[in-house]
Amino acid sequence: MSPLFSDQQLQAYLDEALPTESMSKVEQGLRDDDELRERLLALAGQREAGVHGLGEIWRRHRLSCPTRTQLGGFLLGTLDAEQHQYVQFHMEQVGCRLCAANLDDLQQKHAEQLQTTQVRRQRYFQTSAGLLRNKQG
Repeated sequence: MSPLFSDQQLQAYLDEALPTESMSKVEQGLRDDDELRERLLALAGQREAGVHGLGEIWRRHRLSCPTRTQLGGFLLGTLDAEQHQYVQFHMEQVGCRLCAANLDDLQQKHAEQLQTTQVRRQRYFQTSAGLLRNKQG
């Protein structure tokens, strides 16, 4: 079979850094293609032997990933235009699963904080309204 996946894609597969759809395609290919399994084993062996390329080091240390602070700024809309475009590109085009998980976590925490704040404000209002009635009465 001809190589359907580049070594870079297989390295990203080993790092679990591919989008979900691409991970599924590689896994299907591994089930069907002995040659692909051998290539993947060879790449994994090179890693264990300490043979690293610049691209692999870049991916492994996630040097192109935005920080969690930048992801939070993206979520809140506080990044400058250039940073916003980069994070949007990273999320939509690169499809980084780690950053997507971080952003999802931040969104959940933000929603929880909003809900807590609303409940707190409502309680303050109810408490204050009761005190105001008592002083006026």
